[in-house]
Amino acid sequence: MVDITTDNLRVPSEAIREEVVSTEQSGVTHQDKPAYQLFTPSGKAILYREMVRDLSAADVVLFGEFHNNPIVHWLQYEVTKDLFELKGECLILGAEMFEADDQIVLDEYLEGKINRNHLMTEAKVWNNYATDYEPLVKFALGRNLRFIATNIPRRYASLVAREGLEALEGLGEEAKRFIAPLPVVIDMSSPGYTEMAEVGMAHGMGTGPENFMAAQAMKDATMAHFILKHRAPKSLFLHFNGEYHSRNYGGICWYLRKADPGLIVRIISPVEGAPLTFQEDYRGLGDVVLVVPPEMTRTYEED
Repeated sequence: MVDITTDNLRVPSEAIREEVVSTEQSGVTHQDKPAYQLFTPSGKAILYREMVRDLSAADVVLFGEFHNNPIVHWLQYEVTKDLFELKGECLILGAEMFEADDQIVLDEYLEGKINRNHLMTEAKVWNNYATDYEPLVKFALGRNLRFIATNIPRRYASLVAREGLEALEGLGEEAKRFIAPLPVVIDMSSPGYTEMAEVGMAHGMGTGPENFMAAQAMKDATMAHFILKHRAPKSLFLHFNGEYHSRNYGGICWYLRKADPGLIVRIISPVEGAPLTFQEDYRGLGDVVLVVPPEMTRTYEED
């Protein structure tokens, strides 16, 4: 028989306290390891449910991402689910990761007319589609939601990078259906473009900085164009794009507000930071600043 006496019982709090003391003496500390933290543009920490409630009142949400960050992709899926609970079929999805001339293939897949193999071979899906974007497409498929391919076909972005914006004027009318209406106004002082040009020069893109910025701007203008074209009254358009396409309310947001100043646009801007606290240089990045750990595992390795 086991002797159950007060001497043999260990109070849980005492056991935990002894473990902590032992751990501290060994030089190892255990800490909570949150995967993300949300902040307002001014640095106030907010709860997930507060963010979703605010997003649900918008016309357009631009959810910026690091393309290979699993926490950002997980949150994109969670936000999609929770906004669907609030908006139902008034929720419209769209993404940079599909080019405008892939819309017919994407529509046929969502309508059940073609299978996944056709989508994978006939649309220009990204290499991380299966892990990072397919869950969103399948969510739309299972709930009768529209999913809009918003990006400019890459061949036309490459044309601008090589020859400048005026090269698009030589395209046929059929081709012009897949880009923003010409002429496109480009404000080189708009947030992000100078930094993009510096990145392009640093990586030896083989094009001048003005053409490189023009190609990026044409992507932003085209994505804004297709968001506006496909959104409907009382709908919420949830768009997924690289964070540099909407950071500091530039890029896509700049073109949206230029076309429709009354549009309610919300920006989610991710940053990598440790600890998960608000830093001064995060101020004004977006309506929601999403801080994730820099050592997070990746869905794929960048070149």
